[in-house]
Amino acid sequence: MNVTARLRAGAARVRHGSQRTGRRVFGRGGWLGAGHRETAALAIVLAGLVLFDAWLGSCGFAGCPSPAEVRAYRPDEGGRILDRSGRLIGRLSFVNRIDVPLARVPQHVRDAFVATEDRRFYAHHGVDWHGFFRAAARDAAALGVREGFSTIDMQVARNTFLAGRYDGRSLRRKLLEMRYARLLERDLSKNRILDLYVNAIYLGDGVYGVEAASRDLFGKHVWQLSLAEGALLAALPKGPSAYSPRHDEARARARRDLVLGLMADQGYVSRQRAAAAQDTPIELADRGWRADQRDASTVVDAVRAVVDSVLPAGRRSGDLTVRTTVDWTLQRAADRVIPAQAGAIERETDAAYGGAPGPAEGAFVALDAASGDIRALVGGTDVVRGGFDRALDARRQPGSAFKPFVYSAALRAGVSPASMVEDEPVDVPLGGNRMWRPANYGGEYTGPITVRRALMISSNAAAVRLSHGVGERQVIAAARDNGITSRLAPVPAIALGAFEVTPLELVSAYAPFANGGRRVTPRLVASIEGPGGRVLWRSAVETAPAMDPRNAYEMTSMLEGVVDYGTGRVVRDMGITGPVAGKTGTTNDNADVWFVGFTPTLVAGVWFGYDTPRAISPSATGGRLAAPAWAAIVRAGWREPDSSRWVPPAGMVPAVIDPESGQLAGPWCPHRDTVWFRPGSAPTDTCTMHTEPPAPSFADGFGDWVRALVARGLRHLIRF
Repeated sequence: MNVTARLRAGAARVRHGSQRTGRRVFGRGGWLGAGHRETAALAIVLAGLVLFDAWLGSCGFAGCPSPAEVRAYRPDEGGRILDRSGRLIGRLSFVNRIDVPLARVPQHVRDAFVATEDRRFYAHHGVDWHGFFRAAARDAAALGVREGFSTIDMQVARNTFLAGRYDGRSLRRKLLEMRYARLLERDLSKNRILDLYVNAIYLGDGVYGVEAASRDLFGKHVWQLSLAEGALLAALPKGPSAYSPRHDEARARARRDLVLGLMADQGYVSRQRAAAAQDTPIELADRGWRADQRDASTVVDAVRAVVDSVLPAGRRSGDLTVRTTVDWTLQRAADRVIPAQAGAIERETDAAYGGAPGPAEGAFVALDAASGDIRALVGGTDVVRGGFDRALDARRQPGSAFKPFVYSAALRAGVSPASMVEDEPVDVPLGGNRMWRPANYGGEYTGPITVRRALMISSNAAAVRLSHGVGERQVIAAARDNGITSRLAPVPAIALGAFEVTPLELVSAYAPFANGGRRVTPRLVASIEGPGGRVLWRSAVETAPAMDPRNAYEMTSMLEGVVDYGTGRVVRDMGITGPVAGKTGTTNDNADVWFVGFTPTLVAGVWFGYDTPRAISPSATGGRLAAPAWAAIVRAGWREPDSSRWVPPAGMVPAVIDPESGQLAGPWCPHRDTVWFRPGSAPTDTCTMHTEPPAPSFADGFGDWVRALVARGLRHLIRF
């Protein structure tokens, strides 16, 4: 009779008894006759049993897994972290387990576990009732728990779906094991259940599963094990510590020989083979095995931090799959280049000052230009779990890498790339009798130049004049619109980046230049999935308008000039072709060097310096130290689509200019670029940098040399 039937019978007895007595249970005014105490108590007990039966049928408060979840389950190897293409790049946690398909586990190893742990495994349906009644009888005779009756199915349930939920021996856990065992039998084949078992079982010394235990004890794969070695593995589940051959070889050997005897008794091996295996000495590997606990990259630690922040503590373990936005090819290139260049910078500091203050550090961030998805992230030269991530958390002055926001504010105010600005010493009043005179790098000035050329050569004087002309608050507004969130003060020094930002913040603020004017929100993790692919958490791409698309296009064109002809020229020299724009950055004290560059699909930035700020060397610049690292990473790790280009927004007009001067190209300009401008903002003056043919050279060939010489002579005669 099942629990529900028993409850119905008890209720009938209660109704029948109520017709025979009118006595009260609780004295005067009570509600039940005293003669019905037993039936009332039975009803309460039966109701409790029904509730418990319903609780057990639903697998406890957590609920039963779906058939799809049961079929998809794999023993946890620490959670998988995948790149955007599905490549494994790391683990959420370290678990000493290596999953192997059952086909790779030798038959004699499987037989050893079945003979020892569940000899009726292939006959029962999850619960071995013969074993249950045998264990119950012995426990009753001993007036205590003396013998268990766990089947392989029940052990799989305990070590997978119930792991960490109901620890210790209890009736509740045992009943749930039985319930889950039936679910496994309903949805899985015997071979699949055995597959889960040999990969999930704990086998001592901190390792799980037969492959990890085989490597740990014998230094070989499970498919290479002998009969005696396989039997030794099967000897361990009963007491992994007690029977470990590393702890007590004699006891382990006795237990192994018992397993071999059981295999012979049950017909898995002959008596002769079992006896021969029992005579085999135990030979262990010199060293135990542990899963590789070196993080593949600092980006893996950043992913763990995201998972910790978005999932409750109880859901961060188990068979999780974290799908990231990382491009593993680009990430590996960055992981190689950043430590190498930091080492070179450290040697430069040592040569310049007779000793470095400590290890030089670096950081790298790369984003998808349109979405903000993080393609690569390096937080330092060493991979330390839980360590300081300089890409996300280091706050350093950007120096001249901030200037694009000054020029962006100027474009908003109606300034054109062809507008003229003075590149001469400038005095800025600071209040009272104080004056600030920012100097150009190297103390060189060129006089009146176009705004385009001023950015190309990174003129400090011109940037300060522009910033002061449009207003420092407008510069802050332009930076905020693009995504700079750090504290900014409306002071003259803001034009030269005299405040602190994080690398991620600065790089993401360049994205609107590359994508046509939209601010992006950096995203590292796209989704987190549980067993069976069930989505536990998902993020969305977030963008918003930041600047006029025409201004964004003009800024990109100006920053292309920086790479083609200005302070970022080394990027081209190192073989980067196609559309590329960017800006170098160096602080006045030479403590920080930057390069932030972008293509139509990728925005990336590099920073180098010391954790405690100090001069790298007297000649340190972003163009010489940061830009080459950027180029090396992009060249090795990123492939820009062949059709990639920036398209001018509707309504803009073209002009053929000299890219160095920013003026209309003249007959003697060595380079000519077609650049698009807002109507009315194109240059009107012809190039004043290249006003005569280049000086003749024999290297150009004798004929070209004669022609150039004649042309120069005729030009001078005409002037005369």
